[in-house]
Amino acid sequence: MGKSLVSLASLSLLTFFCTISLPLYSNAISQCNGPCGTLDDCDGQLICINGKCNDDPDVGTHICKGGEGGGGGNCQPSGTLTCQGNSYPTYKCSPPVTSSTQARLTNNDFSEGGDGGGPSECDGQYHDNSKPIVALSTGWYSGGSRCGKMIRITANNGRSVLAQVVDECDSMRGCDEEHAGQPPCDNNIVDGSDAVWSALGLDKEIGIVDVTWSMS
Repeated sequence: MGKSLVSLASLSLLTFFCTISLPLYSNAISQCNGPCGTLDDCDGQLICINGKCNDDPDVGTHICKGGEGGGGGNCQPSGTLTCQGNSYPTYKCSPPVTSSTQARLTNNDFSEGGDGGGPSECDGQYHDNSKPIVALSTGWYSGGSRCGKMIRITANNGRSVLAQVVDECDSMRGCDEEHAGQPPCDNNIVDGSDAVWSALGLDKEIGIVDVTWSMS
């Protein structure tokens, strides 16, 4: 009986230490190389491999640098697209998202008949440009995992705005009717409505402005 009690006590102690030594995962979405315990812990098309979020070999994504164990900091073109005699690089990836992700802000018309082309990828709808909304480059759009989410965009003048993700700024395709004849987006684009530019105190006629963004 004494030996059994000792065994039970040892088992209970072992269970206690095992329990507290396990990593605790929240519902937060992890980026490349971020900690994970289940597939749901990883952003977009990433999967959990050996406790870290990485590209899914079955899907063939290259969001993280070099596939297995990559850091995600080296986003290289996946190909080229020739449009009206000009060659443009195409990207499946974007730079890793941080608390202050560097990006280029462009202007997009999300209304029907606007230069944004077809309806938004997130909901198949056109949107009012008086609302702060954005499209993100393909890698950041992450297969639609950021649809409906709010991001904070900050300009160099110190002003910032919260905007909702409603569309993809396609870094893989372009030069067709769906994309209003425009070439593929670069891999670091936040394509904002008029309301975004106004809130940041920027003149949309400038065309492209350096900004930073983060998940709100």
